[in-house]
Amino acid sequence: MAAEVVTEPTSIAPQGDFVGTLGLLTLRLHLSVGADGNPSGTLDSPNQGAFGIQCTDIQLQEGSLSFTVPAVGGRWSGTVESDGTLAGTWNQGSPIALTFSPEKSFVAAQTPSAVDGHWLGTLATPTRTLRIQLSIRSDQLGQEYCSLDSLDQHAFGLTCTNVTLSGEQFSFDVPTVRGQWSGTLSADRQTLTGIWTQRQPLPLTLQRQAAAIPPPQPLKVSYDPATAPLDAAALKASLDRELASAVQGGALAVGKPIGIAVGIVRQGVRRFFCYGSAHWNSIFEIGSITKTFTGLALAQLVTQRKVRLDEPVRELLPAGTVEKPEGAEITLRDLVTQHSGLPRLPSNFRPANPDNPYADYHVADLYAYLREHGVSKPADASFLYSNLGMGLLGHALANRFERPYADLVQAQILEPLDLHDTAVSLSDAQLERFIPGHTASGQPAPAWDQDVLAGAGALRSTVDDMLSYLEAQLHPDRAVRGIEPDAATLPSALVFSQQLQASAGPAQIAFAWLYLPEEGDYWHNGGTGGYTAYAFFNPRGDYAGVVLMNVGPDPRGSFADLLGRHISQRFAGKPAVSLSNALSLLTPA
Repeated sequence: MAAEVVTEPTSIAPQGDFVGTLGLLTLRLHLSVGADGNPSGTLDSPNQGAFGIQCTDIQLQEGSLSFTVPAVGGRWSGTVESDGTLAGTWNQGSPIALTFSPEKSFVAAQTPSAVDGHWLGTLATPTRTLRIQLSIRSDQLGQEYCSLDSLDQHAFGLTCTNVTLSGEQFSFDVPTVRGQWSGTLSADRQTLTGIWTQRQPLPLTLQRQAAAIPPPQPLKVSYDPATAPLDAAALKASLDRELASAVQGGALAVGKPIGIAVGIVRQGVRRFFCYGSAHWNSIFEIGSITKTFTGLALAQLVTQRKVRLDEPVRELLPAGTVEKPEGAEITLRDLVTQHSGLPRLPSNFRPANPDNPYADYHVADLYAYLREHGVSKPADASFLYSNLGMGLLGHALANRFERPYADLVQAQILEPLDLHDTAVSLSDAQLERFIPGHTASGQPAPAWDQDVLAGAGALRSTVDDMLSYLEAQLHPDRAVRGIEPDAATLPSALVFSQQLQASAGPAQIAFAWLYLPEEGDYWHNGGTGGYTAYAFFNPRGDYAGVVLMNVGPDPRGSFADLLGRHISQRFAGKPAVSLSNALSLLTPA
């Protein structure tokens, strides 16, 4: 949604950089005002490795300020104090005091330095090319400051340190990604020629630009009028009409790389529709929808009395891995409901290859993090989405099961449900059906490999298997197809896993599944470097749907999410997300 502003004529929007602390997290807020007078903003959570999160619906009136951060389902509201402090409350399911203080005031140099301004270059990595943007400014004391944007990775405002200009020699570090650049300014001051070092040295030449390329703006979602609730056959005809322009010469035309596989079921009637390069048996990465399998595996082990829901996770790790804290400690329930207080990613998560970021994070790294961080549960732990937390849960359950995570899910869920195309690792035959992934900017994206954090997002699947999984959620009593020993408890575990456990922003959460009380939908989405997915089921209406795409996350919004929501709304007979507007997301960002 594009930013909207409500102001009084005398209101002056705060501008600049602000810093605040939320529990163990440091947050940085960046506010600015455009030429049209409208404010815009982004939020960084460096501890979670998240930068440039868009703020929307920014409202300023008579000294009060508020904004929404839709990516995390949170909203901040408060007042602008006379000293520039922003004092208020953050609400992401429950209100928490959060004050932002202005960072050290920046007074620009009266005469810009030789490198001040905006610069753009292209970095050729072993797997793809990345556009790199640099913004440099100097203060009145001659100190240089800069920030780096990796445009194709949608990472904005990465802070530079050790920024040094000596004659024509210029250098800086980017500690967030453990990178460093050093090089030379040309005589005409239009080119910076040098080397970017991040595990290995690569040439990176930057050219001066008149203006910076701004972050992509989130898509403004609009809605089409409600229709009568559609059945499965009518929904296919409706989607064919909605996507016709993309199929006939657009992004989903024959020969184009993008593919979308859709599966729906209503009152026992199943349908598959495939567009673009996808087929009904194409295999996709499903990303964070894996978390719902991890949640169901927990429900299975609880039902089998192999673990307790309120058992401390520490007790499922090898003895001596982490000390018992003095107060409350993180339990399995905390992990599966995203209420552990753990950050999105561990502080020692430093990928050797950003295009396959989880591949080199192993058990020793996780245990080292836990020894340093501990397993205390913060007193004010509210919903905080954590890949670390769900990955830790999957690893802990596998420890108790005494087999790897992939084997745990195979025995407890995949075999009983006869899901033979869902797996962490694919066979040679399955790899032939593994549809190639692409970034939101249209470049090929390698598959992701996950080790100790596999429970957060390692599974791959087909639309057929995913629909069978959702049908099991709708009708647990009819779910089991196999005769494996662990199949007997699965119907009860499915029912148990749907029990609501806690709040999650505007929604509620069961065993990883998010729940929308008004709609009756359980849902989860997923995204890896080259894939996005959305799945939902609605026991009240006896319908479900899944959308799988071979395009990675887009900062403007997720077409898979919007298409999934559209399907649910058409089933329910409610106003539906307009796909004609959302189709712009199929054009590379």
